[in-house]
Amino acid sequence: MLAESYTAVIARGEDWTDGSATEPYEASWAREAAISLRRLEAAPSSGAASARVQVSLDGLHWVDEGTVVAIPSEVDTVTLARITGFPGYLRLVADMADGDTAFMLATLSLKG
Repeated sequence: MLAESYTAVIARGEDWTDGSATEPYEASWAREAAISLRRLEAAPSSGAASARVQVSLDGLHWVDEGTVVAIPSEVDTVTLARITGFPGYLRLVADMADGDTAFMLATLSLKG
C-alpha cells in the first residue's frame, strides 16, 4: 500500500513574538510529521529562540509534546523537527526573549 502524504503551511508571513502559537492542525491520520521553520526577514535578536511542539486531543487543550525546534536566526535558514506517536492535533508555540520578533514561515509535512 502506498503511503499518504500532505504538506500544510501553518504560518505564513506571521510576525512571531514570545508565546505566539500557530493554528491547530488536525493530523490524527498521520504516523509521522516533520515541521520546518524558515525566517523570512531579518530582525534584531537578543538570544536564542525556539518553538515548542504541542499536541491536543480536541484542538482546545494543549500539552507540550517534548520536541523543540530552533527558530532560525538568519533569513532563509531552515530548521526541522520530526515527530511520531502524536494524538489528534499539532501546533507550535514560540519561546523568545521579550521584545524579539521573527517573521516566519512554518510548514507541516505529514505522512500516513
